[in-house]
Amino acid sequence: MLWIAVCDDEVMECSRMATKIRGILDEMEVPCTIRQFYSGRELLQSSETFDIIFLDIIMDGLDGMKTARLVREKAFDKLLVFISASRDYVFDAYDVEAFQYLLKPVEDKKLKSVLRKAVRKTEERSQVFIIVSRERQKKKLFLDDIYYFEIRGRMIDAHGRGGIFSYYEQIGLLERELQGKGFVRCHKSYLVNLKYVDVYNRQELVLDNGERIAIAKRRYEAFCEAILKYMRGMV
Repeated sequence: MLWIAVCDDEVMECSRMATKIRGILDEMEVPCTIRQFYSGRELLQSSETFDIIFLDIIMDGLDGMKTARLVREKAFDKLLVFISASRDYVFDAYDVEAFQYLLKPVEDKKLKSVLRKAVRKTEERSQVFIIVSRERQKKKLFLDDIYYFEIRGRMIDAHGRGGIFSYYEQIGLLERELQGKGFVRCHKSYLVNLKYVDVYNRQELVLDNGERIAIAKRRYEAFCEAILKYMRGMV
């Protein structure tokens, strides 16, 4: 499932773009959830996590470029697609690592090309998985969809976009399996996907969806090192 945000302070334009995107992805047979936002602040306040963000640049209040910089501070791996009636901001878009820059009115052919590339890129990211066992059955858990693993004795709860999936596993084995895959053990009870970390301090971290997870005092320095490496693309 692809999660997409469309942000434009012109309501009709926002709705029109969302409709176009859905139509193209339906043709491609790519399941998606699309949310519409009418200001940068509204987008930033959302607790949902998006794979692709279509962002108008010229908006009242918090403009698209400022919004993008704030998005990058908390979600550095999202695909940002700028939409503007002006070419004046093309070079600014490089500063926030924009995926594409589309000029209004957006041509259907160009939009389709951008979406195909974006879907390919997100699919490449989301293909990493682990195989777990429950009730004599094997199941793939795609790591890109997992917010964090919670340890309860011999039981592991995988908290993700689709809810919670519980299975039996030794935490040591899981921790080794997740090495180099963007997860860090910030507490004896939690292995967190760094992709979804919004803010943190010495006591806890907050995920994009608003959930709070404790950080053990003795694990804080290792957590800081891990998230800095992740942000630099070294994990």
